[in-house]
Amino acid sequence: MTARPEGLSAYVAVTAAYWAFMLTDGALRMLVLLHFHTLGFSAVQLAYLFVLYEIAGMATNLAAGWIAARFGLASTLYAGLALQVAALLALSRLDPAWAVGASVAYVMCVQGASGVAKDLAKMSSKSAVKLLAPTGEGGLFRWVALLTGSKNAVKGFGFLLGAALLAVAGFTASVLAMAAVLAAILAAVALFMPPGLPGGRKGAKFSEVFSKSANVNWLSAARVFLFGARDVWFVVGIPVYFYSVLSDGSEAGNRAAFFLIGSFMAVWIILYGSVQAMAPRILRAAGRPEAELIGAARSWAAGLFAVPAGLTLAALAAGGPAPWLTAVLVAGLLAFGAVFAVNSALHSYLILAFSQSERVTMDVGFYYMANAGGRLLGTLLSGLAYQAGGLPLVLGTAAAMVALAALTSGRLSAGPREAAA
Repeated sequence: MTARPEGLSAYVAVTAAYWAFMLTDGALRMLVLLHFHTLGFSAVQLAYLFVLYEIAGMATNLAAGWIAARFGLASTLYAGLALQVAALLALSRLDPAWAVGASVAYVMCVQGASGVAKDLAKMSSKSAVKLLAPTGEGGLFRWVALLTGSKNAVKGFGFLLGAALLAVAGFTASVLAMAAVLAAILAAVALFMPPGLPGGRKGAKFSEVFSKSANVNWLSAARVFLFGARDVWFVVGIPVYFYSVLSDGSEAGNRAAFFLIGSFMAVWIILYGSVQAMAPRILRAAGRPEAELIGAARSWAAGLFAVPAGLTLAALAAGGPAPWLTAVLVAGLLAFGAVFAVNSALHSYLILAFSQSERVTMDVGFYYMANAGGRLLGTLLSGLAYQAGGLPLVLGTAAAMVALAALTSGRLSAGPREAAA
């Protein structure tokens, strides 16, 4: 069955708005990380800058499903874009003369607002796919993989854009430019959004956000550990390690390090997004029943464990920075990204497959609350693990969290979706 023209138009509009948001989100993360690292912030202080971002994401996702069910998906999408513009403008007011404590507190609050914005936009976009995608022949998996994969590729370009803007234009000019572009896109989307997104229903109750489906709850638990395993090295550990290896301390050396780190993070995210978009073909999803895809979620999570475990052994063997270790890390983390992408795409499909249309925003909101919880856990552990045990502890923690993701994925059932938790 093909999608209705109005459904396809709404899907394209939602995807375009989500792309614009994620471009600025990726650029902002790299701008904040590299800018404050050059100001002398420690690994733990850098992690703190993103803590409220993830906490706000957890709270937002829990409430956003109900807000969308009550007021409609378009309203939450517009609110997310508008709040990101406000956060960028607020960040431009940061004064380098402030004390470290004041700077950390201010950026944490602004990042918290950005976290709310990101998860409003994400929940709206992902929920829209369930309601707009064509039925039959793997249509849902194709559409969600395309949205998620393209979003991550765009976010990867955002990482590169953020590093480039910091080196060329500086921090304040960069965030002001991004705020202006995103505001223009918000105005265009609000004016020209086609019909197709559902409105709200007055009878929606907040208590409905807590799912009674065992599959939704176990999948959410697996998502916590999967994304914790990524962010434990992604947020602080690897960027700071690469900076220590690549920069010689001079201004020119710092700029070169910015470009190289930003380029690697961009390539990683773009690879991740590209593989996500191809996941339905990699898994031959169109001709496979849901039960087989549930089994694939377990096996792909188990296979992912081998990558951080092997990198941990390599870091221990090196005993410190070494050219061969850097090469192994680059290759290994790219391999991690490819396998991680298939795991993530499967999760994104399964949460929509497990959800019923009448409560999709509730289940998706709950699931992405777990996603934000995993990122929060990974963010906290990224700074703490790097400061306590360096690169080997960061990678070992990632391996342990992947193992937990595989164990919780093993509890998914191909039985009735309404099985009680």
